[in-house]
Amino acid sequence: MSDRAREKEEKIRCDACPVMCYIAPGKVGACDRYANEDGKIVRCDPFTVLDRRLAAGDEVRPFLKSDWDGEVMGNETLAISGVGAGTTYPDYKPAPFIVSQEVDGADFVTVVTEAIYSYCGVKVKIDTDRHLGEEAATVRAQGEAVGHVTTSEYGSQMLSLGGVEHLTGGSKPEGRVTCDTLLRLCNREAVELTIDGGATVTVQAGKAPIVDGQREERMRVGCGSATIGMFASQWHGLVDEVVVVDDHITGVVSEHQAGKVLGWPDTGIRIKGRRSTPGRYFQVANPGLGWGGTDIDDPLAILNPWLEKKGARPGLTLLMVSTTGEHAAYYVLDDDLTPQPTPMPEALQPSVDLIAENCEPALCTVMFQAGAGGSLRSGVTRNPVKLTRSVQALKTRVTCGGAPAYVWPGGGITLMVDVTQMPEGSFGYVPTPALVAPLEFTLPREDYRVLGGHDKAVRSLSDILEKGGEYGSAARAVGPKGKA
Repeated sequence: MSDRAREKEEKIRCDACPVMCYIAPGKVGACDRYANEDGKIVRCDPFTVLDRRLAAGDEVRPFLKSDWDGEVMGNETLAISGVGAGTTYPDYKPAPFIVSQEVDGADFVTVVTEAIYSYCGVKVKIDTDRHLGEEAATVRAQGEAVGHVTTSEYGSQMLSLGGVEHLTGGSKPEGRVTCDTLLRLCNREAVELTIDGGATVTVQAGKAPIVDGQREERMRVGCGSATIGMFASQWHGLVDEVVVVDDHITGVVSEHQAGKVLGWPDTGIRIKGRRSTPGRYFQVANPGLGWGGTDIDDPLAILNPWLEKKGARPGLTLLMVSTTGEHAAYYVLDDDLTPQPTPMPEALQPSVDLIAENCEPALCTVMFQAGAGGSLRSGVTRNPVKLTRSVQALKTRVTCGGAPAYVWPGGGITLMVDVTQMPEGSFGYVPTPALVAPLEFTLPREDYRVLGGHDKAVRSLSDILEKGGEYGSAARAVGPKGKA
């Protein structure tokens, strides 16, 4: 036999995903998650036990059988997660771990697997007033399209990334880069994204966004109108007029209902833009990186000439401020009713500082969203639709790496989870391309039998801790919120 034939014979085929890699001794598959160890396919990372007794930062690694003393460290505090559990592929077989555990005197079953998600993506919330890009603009990573800008929310802008069209519907480079981008974002790594016609933004779950090289410090306290409503009383008696500059709704205190209730006199001010209701203006400027998320550096650019017959007079004072307090300027009208820059009075500075104090820290939020398809549900029950109906009826609890998942109403099991609540390194991939993520279904044992579940595959927690699973027996325990 030739050396080449012998080498081929020594390789083992891994059936943990549709790629079906042939793995040589001592090597890992294309996913870096499974390896050939002494002629057996093993999981490279240990499966994860969630231990509620551990404080954040603590970690224990109970390696089983050889080093374990047999004690189950308090069943009520432990739970097996899907992290490192292995997959159900080719799906007809039971999930890697189906665990029986007593909770408050009742027998519960948790079905644990690592799901392969071809239909998945992330929703990214970016706390910033700065303009990132037009709605529906393409978002790119490494030059490849990976998603788009979606609707702005209150004080934040949103990106929708991934999805089956980018993973499998485009070119191979697009699918590969999309998968890599999703994987890194879900595992809380920093990713640089560019938006067509817009900004370059660095996104990392739980960290402040960096927009065109500038780190965001705070999200806005509210729109310009809301800021007027919150702080009008702080300005009353200290300044004649206040304008809160905002890309969406710019507020003018003398016209606003909050000012009227306080007895604020008219000032003759006139604002460029489209007037909505009293004291509220839309479209005062274009979106940008300047004051209040607009493209202006000089706030006076949004003012038309003042009207003397409406109350304008020499000496009238004006405070202009952004919705984060990052920008603020003070003016006094001269004899020609032209605002002239003047040093900020000490009495007014605390009100600007109060706006900044009420702004929350700017963060990036990464929500993993995926559809748990019919095939992986076969690892839970022989009649998958019963599991779907149980989940929708809230009889079966869905978690991802122990973190609570929100399940969307309607058909199927479409879930969404905050990646910062999951153990670090929870996500993997297969080069189909698709993401791999932990998934757990928990329900009473009796209900599991009614679903047509794989009852003969149910094992006790003690047995799992002692013997492990199909892909090895190593385990680790992590503390609350997955912060090992």
